Amino acid sequence: MDHITSSDKRAAIAQASARISFPKSSGDFTDTVRELNDQTKVDDARRVAFLLVNEFSLISFATGLDPLRIANRLLGKRVYDYKVYSLDGESISSSGGISISVDGGLDDLRRLSRSFDRPEFIFVCSGVNVAHYAQDKALLGFVRDASRSGVKMGGLCTASYILAAAGLLDGRRCAIHWENLAGFSEKFPKAEVYADLFEIDRNVYTCAGGTAPLDLMMNIIGEDQSEQFVNAVCEQALTDRVRNSQDRQRLPLRARLGVQNPRILQVIEIMESNLSEPFSLLEVANQIGLSRRQVERLFRREMGRSPARYYLELRLERARHLLLQSSLPIVDIAIACGFVSASHFSKCYRELYGKSPQVERNSRDTLEPTI
Repeated sequence: MDHITSSDKRAAIAQASARISFPKSSGDFTDTVRELNDQTKVDDARRVAFLLVNEFSLISFATGLDPLRIANRLLGKRVYDYKVYSLDGESISSSGGISISVDGGLDDLRRLSRSFDRPEFIFVCSGVNVAHYAQDKALLGFVRDASRSGVKMGGLCTASYILAAAGLLDGRRCAIHWENLAGFSEKFPKAEVYADLFEIDRNVYTCAGGTAPLDLMMNIIGEDQSEQFVNAVCEQALTDRVRNSQDRQRLPLRARLGVQNPRILQVIEIMESNLSEPFSLLEVANQIGLSRRQVERLFRREMGRSPARYYLELRLERARHLLLQSSLPIVDIAIACGFVSASHFSKCYRELYGKSPQVERNSRDTLEPTI
């Protein structure tokens, strides 16, 4: 056997190491990103203001702000100059009770928006009880004035409600959290609301909340930076991609219900798309190429109840959202959910939820926030 010398070992190790790709250190990674962005299209800092409304959604605020922080860190300079404001300039609580300190109040932001150094973007961020806060005349007046001055206005989570109340969404596409969709569309019929992650319509940016602000901000960062840089921010945020605006908010039916049968999923999709004017079971069956009896049997086997009962529960679920998140009269809610009379609606509602629609509405202020 040939003797292996120490120099032979070192040579073999060096050759093996050359074939292995090791992760770069954080310093090397940052240097690489800077090199990619030496020709960034941003000469001056892009100013961004976040206006937090009481009981705002913390996850929406955090996923809106942090991509800008990460971008600044990777670039080694403050390209995205962001500040945070509340209505009164005092620390403000999220819907989860977490207090956030701010840089100023509405008066400070108003003065700033009229100056040479005004922010390019102002993102209003709200959460639960948004219908109450959207009655604030000072807030609505500021939103209108800032938009007229040329500031790009944005709404995170339920803040589309505030922008709509200020008249900014008339004839514009917008997005809002799926749980608020029914009440919003009834309250603001002139707004073109969609169950999308985010919408950009001219100078108005709206977002559904949750983690969707991250995708909106990544699109804004992508206006200035290269695709490689956007991917680098994604890697820092531990997200594998930037979702587009039309990606769905909710889980697919298959995952949400744990149902695999494609016929059942077709039936439920038809039901969810026709709540205000319910189809008969025969009409639903005809659309998917089955008989009424086949749909009945299939539904009972897969869902443990009749299709008529499931359809009724979907309509009552929508009614509950409207009761809790809108000020529509109960009779209008009954009609919007496919009931022929308020008395029939009340009877069905009490049977499912154990309380009348009026009692449900009266109890909404005591409910635990969900957003």
